Amino acid sequence: MIVYSCHGAAKQVTGSCHLITCNERRVLVDCGLFQGSRETERSNAEPFEFDPASIDAVLLTHAHLDHCGRLPLLVKRGFRGRIFTTAATRELARVVLLDAAGLQEEDARRAREKPRNGEAAMPPLYTIADALHTLDFLAADVSYGDTVAITDGIRARFLDAGHILGSASVLLDVDDGHVQRRLLFSGDLGNPNRPIVRDPMPAPAADYVFMESTYGDRPHRSVPDSVIELYEAIRETAARHGNVIIPTFALERTQEILYYLHFGIRTGALPKHMRVFLDSPMAISATEIFRRHPECFDLGFLEELEHGDPFDMPGLHFTRETSESMAINSIEGGAVILAGSGMCNGGRVRHHLRHNLWRERSSVVFVGYAAEGTLARRIIDGASRVRIFNEDIPVRAQVWTINGFSAHADQPALLAWLGVAPRRRVYLVHGEYERGMRALQDALLARGFDCQLPGMNEPIKID
Repeated sequence: MIVYSCHGAAKQVTGSCHLITCNERRVLVDCGLFQGSRETERSNAEPFEFDPASIDAVLLTHAHLDHCGRLPLLVKRGFRGRIFTTAATRELARVVLLDAAGLQEEDARRAREKPRNGEAAMPPLYTIADALHTLDFLAADVSYGDTVAITDGIRARFLDAGHILGSASVLLDVDDGHVQRRLLFSGDLGNPNRPIVRDPMPAPAADYVFMESTYGDRPHRSVPDSVIELYEAIRETAARHGNVIIPTFALERTQEILYYLHFGIRTGALPKHMRVFLDSPMAISATEIFRRHPECFDLGFLEELEHGDPFDMPGLHFTRETSESMAINSIEGGAVILAGSGMCNGGRVRHHLRHNLWRERSSVVFVGYAAEGTLARRIIDGASRVRIFNEDIPVRAQVWTINGFSAHADQPALLAWLGVAPRRRVYLVHGEYERGMRALQDALLARGFDCQLPGMNEPIKID
């Protein structure tokens, strides 16, 4: 018997975790963190709805926290199988998991020192030692297009998803001795025509497709228009002698924004001697990893590399040390500061927001998705005051939301990726239920697909 169940990203965006059971064998696709409100994030500490020790293998689609962030917890609770992924994802996941563990340890320490409303301090989900232990379970790297025997009755092929460096869709051939079925997990899909990574590989033939729907309800703004707006935000803020804070995800978004800043300075669209601070140790490490994986690059980007470093520019400062990060806060104007996290729920960006949100001459430029309940979403939705480090901070800075930089496919790109080939059924995951999921479901039903939305922990027989 073949059974599928969704243990994360079911009628919600984050926490990607999909279980495939074939006879006595059990394989997970992803094991990510739930992100968003305080209540949502507390759910990460709850027990898994399956026994981690019973899982034979994990297939990791990419290194974003909402896809890999619970792996150390899985190992901590008994998983002893193998984790399969691409070479680039393996390197990035190491950086991401160690950073996440360090932040959890730091947040737990701060909570112990300054309890909030008398609440008992929550221990970290896992420690740096736990994250390091998890890396021991990473199997040999999987190359795009290779077929790998995962366990009895289950074989996998990783296909380029075009989302971030090393990202993959996973095609599973599952055979229980009576029924043979092909299952396709999209992972997160990228938009075509991005400057660094290749376009997503179109969906191959498959009986069942498990498809992301983050932006299933709308098209994105065009990239050229988004770049123009980014330059406008920077120039206007510079004219007011303010700082530009760009909350960025360390993987792909940071490198893409660096690329466009480099291009803007080179072409004269931005001031030549503009001060740019990449204030994220994880993003700095990720940028170095990018340079080591040309096998993931778009042909046009490979050609640019022959003429110099597209991530570099005059006035660029990498700030790894905490003291260097703190020194940035003494700059009252003229700086462009890229810092994580993209949703503002952790990392150094919160310090920069604390020092700049109340300044009318400064700007905050959002260039990525912000889940419900996050600090980023509250600012985007127009909050007049927000709470950062137990302080109420007025929001007086100009807020820009530029959606065209998203690393997620929009509705037209999702439909194009799926194509028109018949499928037994399409299941939508990884999306906001009332927005992306419902709209994409309607679009797929109109095209003749049997499309359903799995419930959390709901067992679904694959026949």
